[in-house]
Amino acid sequence: MLLIVNAGSSSLKLAVYDGPNLVAREAAEEIGSDGHAAALDGALRRTGIPTSALQGAAHRVVHGGPRLTAACRITPDIHAEITAAVPLAPLHNPAALVGIQAVARLMPDLPQYAVFDTAFHATNPEVATAYALPFAERARGIRRYGFHGLSYAALVRILSARGPLPRRLLACHLGNGASLCAIVNGRSVATTMGYSPLDGLTMGTRTGQIDGNAVLRLVEDHGLDRAKTILNRESGLLGLGGSSDLRSLHAAGTPEAQFALEHFAYWAVRHAGSMVAAMGGLDAVVFTGGIGENDAWMRKEILSGLAFLGVSSDPAANGRNETTLHDPTSHVAIWIVPADEERQIALEAQAVIAGEGA
Repeated sequence: MLLIVNAGSSSLKLAVYDGPNLVAREAAEEIGSDGHAAALDGALRRTGIPTSALQGAAHRVVHGGPRLTAACRITPDIHAEITAAVPLAPLHNPAALVGIQAVARLMPDLPQYAVFDTAFHATNPEVATAYALPFAERARGIRRYGFHGLSYAALVRILSARGPLPRRLLACHLGNGASLCAIVNGRSVATTMGYSPLDGLTMGTRTGQIDGNAVLRLVEDHGLDRAKTILNRESGLLGLGGSSDLRSLHAAGTPEAQFALEHFAYWAVRHAGSMVAAMGGLDAVVFTGGIGENDAWMRKEILSGLAFLGVSSDPAANGRNETTLHDPTSHVAIWIVPADEERQIALEAQAVIAGEGA
């Protein structure tokens, strides 16, 4: 059995998988700075699964930097690489390191594995990932990486199990964090998030795409730390409409809330055009994530904006959140695929373990 660990700065979520099957899930909140190991011990005890039954622990690591582009066993060198990527993901990688340390304290002999959210986009061509910066800056790792890779990898896995995978797939991971991915023959060729998860679509509290000089103006006016907070935690739907939750915006009925909803849809369509251009056409659109799976109005708005590409949805199926959304006249398939990132972490780590055994 494999332990899946998703650590936050003051929280811990864990699951246990036996092959592809979920065996147990537990969580702990409001953990002190030195309490993750104790919280992990308590959560494992609540599952009733002895540590002796575990063959390893797998961690979701948001940023693998330029070199960690596939799931791997955590060695001292890999740990150092994850640490080196902290400046690239200051809100996420430190939490992963806390989880790794907690497992090491509690079960020092248990092998640990890292699965990276950036890895799925390692297939993007350099022309898609390079910013037009001087070489010295690019050499420091300032480039596009892309995120939500585990969600996109899971989506490809699920669709491939159903039948032939469409050649040119527009994948829409829409939630509090939101991004699009252009997938050709199962491989990422472009995505909307960039150096960090801030870029691209309008999100719950993040601005999405914003001019670099506007960022510099915020720094000049407010200082670096305050500008970071504005960009990452006070903007997006929250800044536009007063809430980061689409359900609250739908219920609010205010002009600001409606504008926030329209802004989200407009930029999703506009960025979708860029993704379709990177693929040279479109064969399928797939929605995943909390908004993508559950908000029929938002899907309708986005699909209407893509009608020029031959996209035509069935309003009744869309309203019922059905798996298949295209109508018989559509030139493009439209589906909903529930997010399955946790199982993806388990499967990728299990593949590494199997390779070690071989």
